[in-house]
Amino acid sequence: MNPVDVRFKTIIEPFRLKVVEPLPFTTRAERLERLEAAGHNLFQLHADQVTIDLLTDSGTGAMSAAQWSAMFRGDESYAGATSFYRLEEVVRELTGFRHVLPVHQGRAAEKLLFAVLGGPGKLVPSNSHFDTTRAHVEHSGAEARDLASPASADTQVEAPFKGDMDLAALEELLERERARIPLVCVTVTNNSAGGQPVSLANLRAVRALCNRAGVPLFLDAARFAENAYFVKLREPGEGGKSVRAIAREMFALADGCWISAKKDGMVNIGGLLALHDDGLARELRNLLILHEGFPTYGGLAGRDLEALAVGLTEVTDEDYLRYRVRTVEYLSKGCEAAGIPVLKPFGGHAVYLDARRFLPHVPPHEFPGQALAVALYREGGIRSCEIGTLMFGRKDPRGGPDLPAPRELVRLALPRRVYTQAHIDYVIEVAAWIAKERASLRGYRLLEEAPVLRHFTARLAPF
Repeated sequence: MNPVDVRFKTIIEPFRLKVVEPLPFTTRAERLERLEAAGHNLFQLHADQVTIDLLTDSGTGAMSAAQWSAMFRGDESYAGATSFYRLEEVVRELTGFRHVLPVHQGRAAEKLLFAVLGGPGKLVPSNSHFDTTRAHVEHSGAEARDLASPASADTQVEAPFKGDMDLAALEELLERERARIPLVCVTVTNNSAGGQPVSLANLRAVRALCNRAGVPLFLDAARFAENAYFVKLREPGEGGKSVRAIAREMFALADGCWISAKKDGMVNIGGLLALHDDGLARELRNLLILHEGFPTYGGLAGRDLEALAVGLTEVTDEDYLRYRVRTVEYLSKGCEAAGIPVLKPFGGHAVYLDARRFLPHVPPHEFPGQALAVALYREGGIRSCEIGTLMFGRKDPRGGPDLPAPRELVRLALPRRVYTQAHIDYVIEVAAWIAKERASLRGYRLLEEAPVLRHFTARLAPF
């Protein structure tokens, strides 16, 4: 890590560009037509209709020269590929887990894990399940229960670790429902709560409660490096450690993890399951062969395994993490200054606009987050993601409006190593324009929805 020169405030990208890709530009009239054709669902837009794509940071990053070089040595053997063993060595060094199972992405790992550990009558507690995790838990017949830190309820509270598990609630649940709980899950960072980190102190306490109850602890570790960097910055007594050492300590507190490597794996495709338990690993490996492929490739090409092995090393570089976190901070402060409230404190991978505060005249069942997200695209060609009642709302069993989600947010997720400061400044400028027009924004009603993960394919119409 290079020393920081305190004389200068600008955080420059810790890389230089060698390949560029042209951005598509559209007119406002064209975007209105495309919104209509897409049912006002930004997931249904074609990529060439989007100028700045902040829909997700999953698999949308730019790979490094070292990763592209490594891909040329990819071993495409069906069984026993040397590329797998290189990846296995990196994952074992980072996580300490004996068994390493590659999969094509994070939700494949969730499918395997909850097919074995889930099932009717089961209960899976977490600090917050993200959308695909909740879907796989519930698809198995189990119940997904969120036990988020009370501090996460207020988007404006500046608590350093709003991603923490509610320890009192977990202790009570383990005492009362132990027989139904096959595992406890902690998501690092806590995406549904605004990309907020989890402290080592909280993880240690969760580990102690799991030990007392005899329940395994798993991490959803898609953004483990960003979480470890926040621990280094914010947690007393941890500042002298390297990010990689903190990450190892996080993994050492768990019995296993799953990772969508499209985040902190720094690749465009890939995922992992890693764990200690021999019997569970055997069951998972058998299912992996059925659904993903042979255990030494797991639905990935050898070149993908090579790129991931390099990415898991590069992601803990502290110059990169400083740049990434500061970019989120820069965009957050810019949107707030423009007049759009943001979730605080700032996270590591995305800016979360507080649509509930920004659009108090739009009730939750009319999807204020979607109204703001559509406005960003309509006015500036910026694609974002609603994380509110469209994504997490529940059907009212009495037939009334959808039961609202805890928060109404719009996530501006930053792809890794893709956009420059000029792009971020443009997003801020568009946000300022929308802030002036907030009174004219109206909600949306559902025309079509799927029974699971409806936000991906729903069609909506404005009121």
